[in-house]
Amino acid sequence: MAEQSTGIARTAQIVKFLLKYRSAGIFTGLDQDAALQDLAAGDDAQPTEPGKPEQFVDDLEALGPTFIKLGQALSTRPDMVPPDYLAALERMQDNVDPLPASVVHEVIEEELGVRPNKLFVEFDDKPLGSASLAQVHRAVLRDGREVAVKVQRPDAIANIRNDLDALRSIATKIDRGTDVGRRMKFADWVNEFGRALLAELDYRVEAGNLQRFGERLEPYPQLVVPRPVWSVCGKRVLTMDLIRGKKVTDISGLRRTEQPLGDLAGALLRAYLDQAFVHGEIHADPHPGNLLLLDDGRLAIFDLGMIAHVPPRRRDRLLKLLFASVDGRGEDVAIEGISISTRLEDFDEERYMREVGQLVASYAARSGGGTVSEGRLVLDMTRIATACGLRTPPELSLLGKTLLNLESICDALDPEFDAKDVVRGHLENVMRQRLRKSLSPAGLAGELIEVEGLVREAPRKLNNLLTLLSDNRLQVRLDGLDDSKLMENMQKIANRITVGLIIAALLVSSALMMRVDNGSRLFGYPAIAIILFLIAAFLGLFVVVSVLLTDHRARPKEERGLH
Repeated sequence: MAEQSTGIARTAQIVKFLLKYRSAGIFTGLDQDAALQDLAAGDDAQPTEPGKPEQFVDDLEALGPTFIKLGQALSTRPDMVPPDYLAALERMQDNVDPLPASVVHEVIEEELGVRPNKLFVEFDDKPLGSASLAQVHRAVLRDGREVAVKVQRPDAIANIRNDLDALRSIATKIDRGTDVGRRMKFADWVNEFGRALLAELDYRVEAGNLQRFGERLEPYPQLVVPRPVWSVCGKRVLTMDLIRGKKVTDISGLRRTEQPLGDLAGALLRAYLDQAFVHGEIHADPHPGNLLLLDDGRLAIFDLGMIAHVPPRRRDRLLKLLFASVDGRGEDVAIEGISISTRLEDFDEERYMREVGQLVASYAARSGGGTVSEGRLVLDMTRIATACGLRTPPELSLLGKTLLNLESICDALDPEFDAKDVVRGHLENVMRQRLRKSLSPAGLAGELIEVEGLVREAPRKLNNLLTLLSDNRLQVRLDGLDDSKLMENMQKIANRITVGLIIAALLVSSALMMRVDNGSRLFGYPAIAIILFLIAAFLGLFVVVSVLLTDHRARPKEERGLH
């Protein structure tokens, strides 16, 4: 009972937060419906003034770790959040008071079954950093290897699960009760966010990401990823190489003079393009705080807990869209955008094609370091799509956000760096590699197997078709028609016509029976005639009420593009 009341109080707290920002441009449309008001029933708090962007971030941080991560996820959704709020989310901080050393030791012992002093020669109780979900400590293994130990807060998973349950409940009701919910499908987004967040809380997944990224970045010797120490890793404890360096945002002009960093920026951008379009993984959070410039000139990448996986077909579509963007082909960009998105009922295709074409043309007309932003282009395309009634896939916004972060890092490394030329050149290289792979012996063999199966089965299938035609037994079946809206509406029409005919027959019979006096009278008229009339009146009233209560204008169906 106590847990239930706590959950209700937490839901009310979240709803109060949403109500505060419903008319400030966040999730535009919530102020037009009553779904949130229904959820807030029982909350006697006074209405609050609409918050400002900085207050929005402060309120998210005050709600706890789930909402700090939510803010990071929202920073990749320009279709949900206005630009000034996105800028505020970029400055979100995730620093909290550290856990006591005794609690940290207890978590390590529970997770690994061994006390820290048995695993490490040294273990610094003072953390290198402390966040809402975990904190990091320096330690030294028994072989002398200096490592960083990431320890999860003991109540992190339970609190996040409770928050996710509350968010799912709220999102489901918003989707059902508001126009913006039906457009944005908040419940689907919350479910995806929840899966990603819970996966991030399993540090064995992050250890695998570190190892996999390290192996895939071997062609780029300028980049380094800390290696995990698998024997000292668990679900709530991650041990990896300790990397010391300087944040890219703190690099001095003298350092750039002594060591030109343009090649390093190019290697970073190419490596991330490979991850996205060759391996199908997008690092969701490559902000400057997650990269360090080492003394030997290499760039270290860490904090790989949030990785988005892109299916091959979606990956191909995103590659074609981005390549068309950097090549200045606005119409192709718009067509690819439609093909990977969902058309909503009010989709304005003409406006979408026109505005995307203008955006890409403006982008293509500019060049030079610092003047062009591929990430901004992709995010602006997402905003245009939302304004025109097109729901884009989350991978598109995530790709734009990642590119935008990478561009800020490249600009910090080399202010004269031209990202546009690097992106175009490397995408051409990726497409050549994909073409060679499709024409490789293995690729051709796969296609020949498909052709061989078609040739082998064709005579038998053709013979069956001709047999059915000759016997006049060929039938075409439309699956799902019996359960479709069309059949439902046809049955409703037939029922209405039938009831109307019955009402007409009863009224005619009633009029005829008025002339027949059988001795029984009701209200001064022949009883049978009055009874038939009352039945007809009751059925007529029933039909009218049914029409008023149940009939409504059909909502146009959403149309999905080709994925």
